[in-house]
Amino acid sequence: MALLELDSVTVQFGGLTAVAGVSLSVEPGQVRAIIGPNGAGKTTLFNAITGHAALASGAIRFRDERIDRLAPDVVSAKGVRRTFQNGGLFGELTALENVLAGLHTQVPTGLFGVLCGLPPARAAERAATARARELLELMGIGHLADQPARALSGGQQRMVEIVRALATRPPLLLLDEPAVGLAPAVREQLLGVIRRLVREDGIAVVLIEHAIEFVMTVSDRIVVLNNGKVIADGTPADVPRNRHVLEAYLGH
Repeated sequence: MALLELDSVTVQFGGLTAVAGVSLSVEPGQVRAIIGPNGAGKTTLFNAITGHAALASGAIRFRDERIDRLAPDVVSAKGVRRTFQNGGLFGELTALENVLAGLHTQVPTGLFGVLCGLPPARAAERAATARARELLELMGIGHLADQPARALSGGQQRMVEIVRALATRPPLLLLDEPAVGLAPAVREQLLGVIRRLVREDGIAVVLIEHAIEFVMTVSDRIVVLNNGKVIADGTPADVPRNRHVLEAYLGH
């Protein structure tokens, strides 16, 4: 059974149709890429999946449950986590604290227990801190754990945001242009991390990306959007040869 299913999803803004009848599925442990020219509807599709954009028609199911009418925080709590193209870190907090902010729901006694120093809360906080530091090390930025987020480069901030999204071990992770601003060596590191998480934890990853070489290397299947519609859905070997894809990108 598919982890995520989109059935004829359409999103409209006034008289503009941003996403038009998109259908696709994502399997557990699969890496799916969504590519297309600027304005093709890629980020709008992410917004629809995560509850940030209402559907005009169609349905979105996660683990066979409709999620397209749920608020973003409810969708996230069910295990659909994402990063944003323009980031979303707390500048005054350290890299470690930003990651821990994404783990607050895993402290069983909540904020009250943390403030009162209850034993279950202290134990959960220690476990969360260990998990956060482990992931920062995995991303190669463990040495930046205690640096304020505002002091980090754009690429480093993006890595911290990815760590925050990964920290809760979500079954589905949506990455909006994860390779933007990353040096080639860091891209390779990110590529290795994604492969490891998919292989060892069974996480499904859907990513929007303009770095085509990165997409071709990391993806199991690629969906190509143009003018809000799916024009191709296939393997990295098949998609570059698709006539509609060539026309969308190259004009012939």
